[in-house]
Amino acid sequence: MHRNELRTLLASDGVLKAPGVYDGLSALLVEQAGFDLCFFSGGSYSFARHGKPDMGLVSMSEIADAITIIRERIQIPMIVDMDTGFGNALNVQRTVKTFERAGASALQMEDQVLPKRCGHMAGKNVIPASEMTGKIKAFVDARSNENTLLVARTDALAVTGFDDAMERAQLYLDAGADLLFIEAPKSIEQMREIGNRFGNRVPLVHNLVEGGLSPVNSSGEMLSLNYRVALFPVALLHQFVPGAQELLAHISKEGQTANYPGKMIELNDTNALLGVEELLEQSESFK
Repeated sequence: MHRNELRTLLASDGVLKAPGVYDGLSALLVEQAGFDLCFFSGGSYSFARHGKPDMGLVSMSEIADAITIIRERIQIPMIVDMDTGFGNALNVQRTVKTFERAGASALQMEDQVLPKRCGHMAGKNVIPASEMTGKIKAFVDARSNENTLLVARTDALAVTGFDDAMERAQLYLDAGADLLFIEAPKSIEQMREIGNRFGNRVPLVHNLVEGGLSPVNSSGEMLSLNYRVALFPVALLHQFVPGAQELLAHISKEGQTANYPGKMIELNDTNALLGVEELLEQSESFK
């Protein structure tokens, strides 16, 4: 159902805001906050689960396990970051089938060389456009449901230039991409040109990364440029880290949390948020 729902959402007006999630709790919080869509961020998963930067150090099976856990907790559509597909066209096919079974509504695949790295880091490189179009065709052939959508991302703008990125976007669209994502435009003018050329033909995706390279700061600005999906891939973690550092410093100094000046919830609140009463009632029904 979540796959059909994503197509419906993309056919509506406005920009879809998709916060980045990386585990069951983060995904549940996004759904409870009323968002229609979330984004499983490979970067956030690498940061939170492994304590490592987004440099292609996470395996396909680890991501599949995380998708399964998240899908057990939420119903809203989820775009899943599949990096480069974890290899060649045959690897892409296995990844698509695995992530589709796990519960992905859409998959984002990029044209970086392995090992990949965060799209807002220096030192990226990209594979030939012909290799990426082959991987897109492999994706389309492998999916069992046509509503499992492909977000084709190119990182070429920072490597081979804007013109090549635009040419690649057209090739990827022709090969079967359902959404386009030209990573890290350098100016409003570039975003406007992307929107003018592609925005009326296919939903456009853009990253809003705190401290990243985006020339816009909000989904409202994106709407005026003909973009449809705003990803906030690491926003939750970027808020969590300074709060956690502050709390840990307080515990180290004071040895308690009772008079911590920041905002915290208590154990009962956490259990209520996670649905403990519903689980207890369900347990009682089997007696």
